[in-house]
Amino acid sequence: MTAGEEDNGEAAGSGPVDGLPLEGLTILDFSQFLAGPSCALRLADLGARVIKVERRDGGDASRSLFLADMGFDQDSALFHAINRGKQSYAADLKDPADLAAVRRLVARADVLIHNFRPGIMDRLGLGWADVSALNPGLIYAGVSGYGPDGPWRDRPGQDLLVQALSGIAWLSGEGGGPPVPAGLSITDMAAGAQLCQGILALLVRRGRTGRGGRVDVSLLETAIDLQFEHLSVHLNRDEPMPPRAGIANGNVYLAAPYGIYATADGYLALAMTPVDRLGEVIGLPALAAFPRETWFAERDAIKAVIRDHLASRGTAEWLALLDPAGIWAAPVLDWPALLAEPAFAALRATQTVRAPGGDRLSLTRCPIRVDGAILTSPRAAPRLGADRATIDQEFAP
Repeated sequence: MTAGEEDNGEAAGSGPVDGLPLEGLTILDFSQFLAGPSCALRLADLGARVIKVERRDGGDASRSLFLADMGFDQDSALFHAINRGKQSYAADLKDPADLAAVRRLVARADVLIHNFRPGIMDRLGLGWADVSALNPGLIYAGVSGYGPDGPWRDRPGQDLLVQALSGIAWLSGEGGGPPVPAGLSITDMAAGAQLCQGILALLVRRGRTGRGGRVDVSLLETAIDLQFEHLSVHLNRDEPMPPRAGIANGNVYLAAPYGIYATADGYLALAMTPVDRLGEVIGLPALAAFPRETWFAERDAIKAVIRDHLASRGTAEWLALLDPAGIWAAPVLDWPALLAEPAFAALRATQTVRAPGGDRLSLTRCPIRVDGAILTSPRAAPRLGADRATIDQEFAP
């Protein structure tokens, strides 16, 4: 991890970081796929050393998750995106010799992250009771699909399934239409962020008391928390379910015009704004017929009028009216359009990493700035088991 200058040589921030916050800490990352590895990635971005403990046969399954994406130093771009800058330690946890070697790492680590189903780490001899006795200062962090208890305890903890079970997919569709999942693995990534918060909190406590601790999150609990804005309202209302807007649904509890509308050449997002004021700005006097108290109750009727009117001009023409008037609006960009925006270039949101074989790959960077500096990581993800010999020598008894 570097700070203050990107791999491509461009200035990366307003000044260099005088030591990253987590330098000197060692993280053992037993997790795979996305939630746990994304947590460990963020700790690495902040300066920690992350040793990825992988099975000997194939390693983290995300190395080959997208077969059409193979070709960058043997592994998928997804794997490199969330495991850049880590080290790889291949081991068979059912082999006594390998398990003993891993326990030597655990004895000197600061944090252990895993995403095994409940009970598996205990059966391997790496459960909380075992490792806390071995290393009382260890922060033990686990992420599961549905928590340690309950009838869903052993269900597959997969992002799409959790979106379906939690109500997130239902919220995203329009009234009368099917549920729509988010286009990103949002519960995985949010669970990783929650786990990271818990780890950092326990590291602060350990700094005061010397005591380690355990933190656990689940995808389902994370998905429930992601919906706090809507679910908190629902829990206190006498309603079967909140009605989704049948047109331009953007939020089940917000009035018109909130949503995304087609224009003559693209799409336009409209956020919270008075309906009557919007009508004045875009030349739609018909909106004056809807008094304020109807903006939620009649939102589909209002949105239908807006939809039909906005289809008559292009997105840029509408923004030329909306932006000067202070109306909260934005064009809907695809990735090529976003990458072409000067605002994207100003953020320097991507970085180039290099693999051991010399290949280069463009990836997103850590979104956190420390002391005004952008944090970048020049090393791609490690090849399976590449660092075991060095680490075994370092951690030898």
